[in-house]
Amino acid sequence: MARELSLVMVFFLVFLFTAENHATKISEAPSPQPQYNSTTSNHYMRGITEGSLRPEECGPRCTTRCSNTQYRKPCMFFCQKCCATCLCVPPGTYGNKQVCPCYNNWKTKRGGPKCP
Repeated sequence: MARELSLVMVFFLVFLFTAENHATKISEAPSPQPQYNSTTSNHYMRGITEGSLRPEECGPRCTTRCSNTQYRKPCMFFCQKCCATCLCVPPGTYGNKQVCPCYNNWKTKRGGPKCP
């Protein structure tokens, strides 16, 4: 019984996170975010590039990443899971995933993005 309840909760969280992402894409266009590439200064990129974070730095980065969503708990859960694996969180609250290929390319079973 407890296992079934936990599975239902996980599916519910994934549904909420997916619905929030879908609603955000439909209802409002994302604000333009600066593009980061190899010409961006190392000073700014320090601590952002893939694999450069320590696990204890994931919390503050994910707090910033999830600051503009109304589904804060699922966002934080998935962001911290992705950060623990990839050791990277893209800058800003939306987009910029090209900075962290692992974070960007991790997909759900349905093919949607796993990381916020």
